[in-house]
Amino acid sequence: ATVERPDIPNILNREFEVSAPNQVWCGDITYIWAQGKWHYLAVVLDLYARRVVGWALSNKPDAELVIKALDMAYEQRGRPQGLLFHSDQGSQYGSRQFRQRLWRYRMRQSMSRRGNCWDNAPMERVFRSLKTEWIPSVGYMTAQEAHRDISHYLMHRYNWIRPHQFNNGMAPAQAEKKLNVVSGIS
Repeated sequence: ATVERPDIPNILNREFEVSAPNQVWCGDITYIWAQGKWHYLAVVLDLYARRVVGWALSNKPDAELVIKALDMAYEQRGRPQGLLFHSDQGSQYGSRQFRQRLWRYRMRQSMSRRGNCWDNAPMERVFRSLKTEWIPSVGYMTAQEAHRDISHYLMHRYNWIRPHQFNNGMAPAQAEKKLNVVSGIS
């Protein structure tokens, strides 16, 4: 089977600071050891305050995995339109199914230059934090345990408790809440 390689430009171009939530989301996939084999974690990050807005875990690194993470983000964030979605050049993000979902959600797509992890550095930082601060070095006994534990870290600890240098020591949810109070954005 031939792999589609759409020519998608790097629109984001390392402009990682944005002025409000739901302007730019980033996505990426990492590996998680559970139940004696590799599982795959897809995460969607809102660049404004570095808040995790969607994620999915699967035993297959396919387009459906990244679509599930995108769908979660889209619903949780009130179905925003017109935002930019940035990722690396993984085949999942270049797949016809994923690009069609972005089109349906009225999102533009940006992709890193090939082989350049710095073009998606905020995502790499999320995964570094997850793996060094949280995931057991021996992995998880079951996929269910991994799902529960990773959910707690991403949606509770990372978003609501963990201080972020980028947010002047505030957790992402606190930084967004502060913006809402100051600007009246809900």
